Amino acid sequence: MNAIRSLLFYLGYFLAILVCGGLFLPVAPLLPLSGRYRLLNLYNHFITAWFRWTCGVTYRVSGKEHLPEGPCVILANHQCEWETIYLQILTPPVCTVLKQELLRIPLFGWGLRLLHPIALDRSKPARAMRQVLTQGVQRLNEGLSVLIFPEGTRVAPGERRRYNKSGTVIACRAGVPVLPVAHNAGERWPGRHWIKNPGVLSVVVGQPIATEGRTPEEVLVEVEAWIEARLTEISDVPRPQVPAPARERGARSVP
Repeated sequence: MNAIRSLLFYLGYFLAILVCGGLFLPVAPLLPLSGRYRLLNLYNHFITAWFRWTCGVTYRVSGKEHLPEGPCVILANHQCEWETIYLQILTPPVCTVLKQELLRIPLFGWGLRLLHPIALDRSKPARAMRQVLTQGVQRLNEGLSVLIFPEGTRVAPGERRRYNKSGTVIACRAGVPVLPVAHNAGERWPGRHWIKNPGVLSVVVGQPIATEGRTPEEVLVEVEAWIEARLTEISDVPRPQVPAPARERGARSVP
Protein backbone atom coordinates (compact mmCIF):
# COMPACT_ATOMS: atom_id res chain seq x y z
CA MET A 1 0.00 0.00 0.00
CA ASN A 2 2.82 2.44 0.82
CA ALA A 3 4.35 1.80 -2.60
CA ILE A 4 1.06 2.55 -4.37
CA ARG A 5 0.56 5.71 -2.34
CA SER A 6 4.11 6.81 -3.12
CA LEU A 7 3.65 6.23 -6.85
CA LEU A 8 0.49 8.32 -6.78
CA PHE A 9 2.31 11.03 -4.88
CA TYR A 10 5.14 11.21 -7.40
CA LEU A 11 2.69 11.30 -10.28
CA GLY A 12 1.15 14.45 -8.84
CA TYR A 13 4.58 15.76 -7.84
CA PHE A 14 5.98 15.73 -11.38
CA LEU A 15 2.72 16.89 -12.97
CA ALA A 16 2.75 19.85 -10.57
CA ILE A 17 6.26 20.80 -11.70
CA LEU A 18 5.18 20.69 -15.35
CA VAL A 19 1.90 22.55 -14.86
CA CYS A 20 3.23 25.19 -12.46
CA GLY A 21 6.34 25.65 -14.56
CA GLY A 22 4.35 26.15 -17.71
CA LEU A 23 1.82 28.51 -16.15
CA PHE A 24 3.86 30.44 -13.59
CA LEU A 25 7.35 30.87 -15.04
CA PRO A 26 6.31 33.14 -17.95
CA VAL A 27 4.48 35.42 -15.49
CA ALA A 28 6.73 35.41 -12.42
CA PRO A 29 9.58 37.56 -13.84
CA LEU A 30 7.08 40.36 -14.47
CA LEU A 31 6.08 40.51 -10.79
CA PRO A 32 7.80 42.19 -7.85
CA LEU A 33 9.65 39.80 -5.54
CA SER A 34 6.76 39.60 -3.05
CA GLY A 35 4.39 38.69 -5.88
CA ARG A 36 6.77 36.01 -7.14
CA TYR A 37 6.78 34.37 -3.73
CA ARG A 38 2.98 34.33 -3.54
CA LEU A 39 2.68 32.87 -7.03
CA LEU A 40 5.47 30.30 -6.95
CA ASN A 41 4.65 29.17 -3.42
CA LEU A 42 1.34 27.83 -4.74
CA TYR A 43 3.44 24.86 -5.84
CA ASN A 44 4.75 24.41 -2.28
CA HIS A 45 1.22 24.56 -0.87
CA PHE A 46 0.08 21.90 -3.32
CA ILE A 47 2.99 19.53 -2.65
CA THR A 48 2.59 19.66 1.13
CA ALA A 49 -1.15 19.04 0.82
CA TRP A 50 -0.73 16.33 -1.84
CA PHE A 51 1.84 14.53 0.31
CA ARG A 52 -0.58 14.51 3.23
CA TRP A 53 -3.53 13.28 1.17
CA THR A 54 -1.78 10.59 -0.84
CA CYS A 55 0.67 9.19 1.72
CA GLY A 56 -1.49 9.14 4.84
CA VAL A 57 0.53 11.74 6.70
CA THR A 58 -0.88 13.86 9.52
CA TYR A 59 0.77 17.22 10.18
CA ARG A 60 1.22 18.36 13.75
CA VAL A 61 2.62 21.90 13.76
CA SER A 62 3.13 23.75 17.02
CA GLY A 63 4.64 27.12 17.89
CA LYS A 64 3.45 29.11 14.87
CA GLU A 65 2.53 31.88 17.29
CA HIS A 66 6.29 32.41 17.72
CA LEU A 67 6.79 33.54 14.12
CA PRO A 68 8.32 37.04 14.20
CA GLU A 69 6.87 39.86 12.16
CA GLY A 70 10.20 41.01 10.74
CA PRO A 71 13.03 39.15 9.01
CA CYS A 72 14.91 36.46 10.88
CA VAL A 73 17.34 33.62 10.31
CA ILE A 74 15.53 30.28 10.31
CA LEU A 75 17.71 27.40 11.49
CA ALA A 76 16.23 23.92 11.10
CA ASN A 77 17.45 20.35 11.02
CA HIS A 78 17.66 18.88 7.52
CA GLN A 79 16.39 15.35 6.85
CA CYS A 80 14.73 15.38 3.43
CA GLU A 81 13.13 17.49 0.72
CA TRP A 82 9.89 18.12 2.61
CA GLU A 83 11.22 20.81 4.95
CA THR A 84 12.78 22.74 2.06
CA ILE A 85 9.27 22.99 0.60
CA TYR A 86 7.30 23.60 3.78
CA LEU A 87 9.60 26.18 5.38
CA GLN A 88 9.21 28.38 2.32
CA ILE A 89 5.54 28.87 3.17
CA LEU A 90 5.92 29.00 6.95
CA THR A 91 6.95 32.66 7.07
CA PRO A 92 7.44 34.10 3.56
CA PRO A 93 9.32 35.70 1.94
CA VAL A 94 12.25 33.39 2.67
CA CYS A 95 15.63 33.30 0.97
CA THR A 96 17.09 29.79 1.08
CA VAL A 97 20.76 28.87 1.20
CA LEU A 98 21.12 25.95 -1.21
CA LYS A 99 23.55 24.17 -3.50
CA GLN A 100 23.84 25.79 -6.91
CA GLU A 101 23.19 22.51 -8.74
CA LEU A 102 19.50 22.86 -7.89
CA LEU A 103 19.25 25.94 -10.10
CA ARG A 104 20.10 23.83 -13.16
CA ILE A 105 17.04 21.57 -12.83
CA PRO A 106 14.61 22.45 -15.65
CA LEU A 107 11.49 24.33 -14.51
CA PHE A 108 12.07 23.69 -10.79
CA GLY A 109 15.48 25.34 -10.74
CA TRP A 110 14.34 28.18 -12.96
CA GLY A 111 11.63 29.01 -10.45
CA LEU A 112 14.11 28.87 -7.57
CA ARG A 113 16.39 31.33 -9.35
CA LEU A 114 13.57 33.91 -9.46
CA LEU A 115 13.33 33.88 -5.63
CA HIS A 116 16.87 35.24 -5.07
CA PRO A 117 18.33 32.25 -3.20
CA ILE A 118 21.92 32.09 -2.00
CA ALA A 119 23.29 29.39 -4.28
CA LEU A 120 26.60 27.90 -3.16
CA ASP A 121 29.35 25.99 -4.91
CA ARG A 122 30.09 23.40 -2.23
CA SER A 123 33.34 22.42 -3.92
CA LYS A 124 34.73 25.79 -2.79
CA PRO A 125 33.88 25.96 0.93
CA ALA A 126 35.85 29.12 1.75
CA ARG A 127 34.19 31.04 -1.06
CA ALA A 128 30.80 29.62 -0.12
CA MET A 129 31.20 30.81 3.47
CA ARG A 130 32.07 34.35 2.33
CA GLN A 131 29.05 34.31 0.03
CA VAL A 132 26.69 33.27 2.82
CA LEU A 133 28.00 35.94 5.18
CA THR A 134 27.82 38.71 2.58
CA GLN A 135 24.58 37.84 0.79
CA GLY A 136 22.86 36.63 3.94
CA VAL A 137 23.18 39.99 5.67
CA GLN A 138 22.18 41.71 2.43
CA ARG A 139 18.98 39.65 2.12
CA LEU A 140 18.07 40.34 5.76
CA ASN A 141 18.56 44.06 5.23
CA GLU A 142 16.24 43.81 2.21
CA GLY A 143 13.50 42.42 4.47
CA LEU A 144 13.82 38.73 3.55
CA SER A 145 14.21 36.00 6.13
CA VAL A 146 17.05 33.56 5.47
CA LEU A 147 16.67 29.79 5.77
CA ILE A 148 19.82 27.84 6.60
CA PHE A 149 20.25 24.19 7.49
CA PRO A 150 23.17 24.33 9.93
CA GLU A 151 24.03 20.66 9.41
CA GLY A 152 24.97 21.58 5.84
CA THR A 153 23.42 18.51 4.22
CA ARG A 154 20.66 15.98 4.78
CA VAL A 155 21.10 13.95 7.94
CA ALA A 156 19.01 10.80 8.34
CA PRO A 157 16.80 10.40 11.42
CA GLY A 158 18.80 9.00 14.30
CA GLU A 159 22.07 10.50 13.06
CA ARG A 160 23.88 13.68 14.06
CA ARG A 161 26.20 16.09 12.34
CA ARG A 162 28.06 19.09 13.67
CA TYR A 163 26.15 22.38 13.33
CA ASN A 164 27.73 25.20 11.30
CA LYS A 165 27.68 28.71 12.76
CA SER A 166 27.21 30.64 9.49
CA GLY A 167 23.52 31.24 10.24
CA THR A 168 24.16 32.65 13.70
CA VAL A 169 26.98 34.79 12.34
CA ILE A 170 24.76 36.60 9.85
CA ALA A 171 21.97 36.90 12.43
CA CYS A 172 24.36 38.55 14.89
CA ARG A 173 25.79 40.84 12.20
CA ALA A 174 22.33 41.93 11.01
CA GLY A 175 20.92 42.16 14.54
CA VAL A 176 17.94 39.89 13.79
CA PRO A 177 16.65 36.95 15.84
CA VAL A 178 17.21 33.29 15.09
CA LEU A 179 14.08 31.17 14.70
CA PRO A 180 14.80 27.51 15.57
CA VAL A 181 12.67 24.80 13.94
CA ALA A 182 12.72 21.06 14.61
CA HIS A 183 10.87 18.34 12.67
CA ASN A 184 10.85 14.61 11.99
CA ALA A 185 10.00 14.83 8.27
CA GLY A 186 12.65 12.28 7.32
CA GLU A 187 10.67 9.56 9.08
CA ARG A 188 7.72 10.15 6.75
CA TRP A 189 9.69 11.20 3.65
CA PRO A 190 12.94 9.18 3.72
CA GLY A 191 15.74 11.12 2.09
CA ARG A 192 17.28 8.12 0.33
CA HIS A 193 14.22 6.04 -0.50
CA TRP A 194 11.27 6.75 -2.76
CA ILE A 195 8.62 5.00 -0.64
CA LYS A 196 6.91 7.35 1.80
CA ASN A 197 5.67 6.33 5.25
CA PRO A 198 2.29 7.22 6.78
CA GLY A 199 2.12 8.64 10.28
CA VAL A 200 2.54 11.88 12.19
CA LEU A 201 4.92 14.51 10.85
CA SER A 202 5.70 16.90 13.69
CA VAL A 203 7.06 20.41 13.31
CA VAL A 204 7.95 22.55 16.31
CA VAL A 205 8.70 26.27 15.96
CA GLY A 206 10.64 27.73 18.85
CA GLN A 207 10.60 31.20 20.32
CA PRO A 208 12.92 33.61 18.48
CA ILE A 209 16.37 33.68 20.02
CA ALA A 210 17.79 37.18 20.48
CA THR A 211 21.26 37.88 19.09
CA GLU A 212 21.98 41.40 20.36
CA GLY A 213 25.12 41.52 22.49
CA ARG A 214 25.82 37.81 22.00
CA THR A 215 28.44 35.90 20.07
CA PRO A 216 27.50 33.56 17.20
CA GLU A 217 28.96 30.66 19.19
CA GLU A 218 26.71 31.35 22.18
CA VAL A 219 23.62 31.54 19.99
CA LEU A 220 24.56 28.37 18.13
CA VAL A 221 24.90 26.40 21.37
CA GLU A 222 21.39 27.47 22.38
CA VAL A 223 19.95 26.69 18.94
CA GLU A 224 21.51 23.23 18.77
CA ALA A 225 20.45 22.34 22.30
CA TRP A 226 16.86 23.43 21.57
CA ILE A 227 16.59 21.56 18.26
CA GLU A 228 18.10 18.36 19.66
CA ALA A 229 15.82 18.47 22.71
CA ARG A 230 12.75 18.81 20.50
CA LEU A 231 13.92 16.02 18.20
CA THR A 232 14.23 13.74 21.20
CA GLU A 233 10.58 14.49 22.02
CA ILE A 234 9.06 14.09 18.53
CA SER A 235 11.23 11.45 16.85
CA ASP A 236 10.32 7.79 16.58
CA VAL A 237 13.99 7.03 15.91
CA PRO A 238 16.19 7.38 19.03
CA ARG A 239 18.59 10.31 18.98
CA PRO A 240 22.33 9.64 19.41
CA GLN A 241 24.30 11.09 22.29
CA VAL A 242 25.82 14.53 21.91
CA PRO A 243 29.35 14.15 20.48
CA ALA A 244 32.14 15.01 22.92
CA PRO A 245 33.33 18.13 20.99
CA ALA A 246 29.81 19.57 21.07
CA ARG A 247 29.50 18.97 24.83
CA GLU A 248 32.83 20.65 25.43
CA ARG A 249 31.88 23.56 23.17
CA GLY A 250 28.64 24.01 25.09
CA ALA A 251 30.39 23.83 28.45
CA ARG A 252 32.84 26.56 27.44
CA SER A 253 30.05 28.81 26.21
CA VAL A 254 27.70 28.56 29.18
CA PRO A 255 28.78 30.61 32.24
